[in-house]
Amino acid sequence: LITGAGRGIGRAIALGLANAGAELILLARSAGQLDETRAMLLGRGADPAGIRVVAADLGDDEQRSRAAGAALETGRIDILINNAATVEPLGVTAAIPAAELRRAFELNVVAPAMLTAVRGNAYATTKAALEAHTINLAAELHGTGVTVNVYRPGGVDTAMQAWIREQEPDRIGSALHTRFNQNFTTGTLITPERSAAALIAHLTHDDSGSIWDVSDAPVKV
Repeated sequence: LITGAGRGIGRAIALGLANAGAELILLARSAGQLDETRAMLLGRGADPAGIRVVAADLGDDEQRSRAAGAALETGRIDILINNAATVEPLGVTAAIPAAELRRAFELNVVAPAMLTAVRGNAYATTKAALEAHTINLAAELHGTGVTVNVYRPGGVDTAMQAWIREQEPDRIGSALHTRFNQNFTTGTLITPERSAAALIAHLTHDDSGSIWDVSDAPVKV
């Protein structure tokens, strides 16, 4: 299954996988572009029975759900190429409407997470997006006197941690459930005070666009 398969990198991946003998499901927003990709594949000798096309806007929740169902109609997906993406909205962050930003997140972050159809960690996914945004915002504000950094607080003994340990293993995954409980029982977690002190130690610096980690500033509290 290749998303964004109607043109560019997605089309090139489709051609390459077809040459390797793969059966393909081509997914993109434009049915016309998908037809073009399919025609190119057939022109290179691909088996028509091994090519399916699914036209859908992955930024739309309902269309995304229908597309996933259609893709799985004939069985499992062995390879998923999450290629579909948007570069919009462009411009200074402060001038970008929230609705446009949500649209970009739907396509670039939410759609790949949903299409994998596996148990994931939304916290890690969204925080990774925040880290990338922090670096981008720091570049925008360079020279203004405003600094922007992000802090990784480490494994901290908080109510959030306790809540995760209380969940059933089949909800969050047995491996994740075991890891969170082991971190608690083995004393791996640090106190909120220690994490806070490590952050505060960074605040006297003039860094911008940095990713600070609790281990970078060891503080005994």
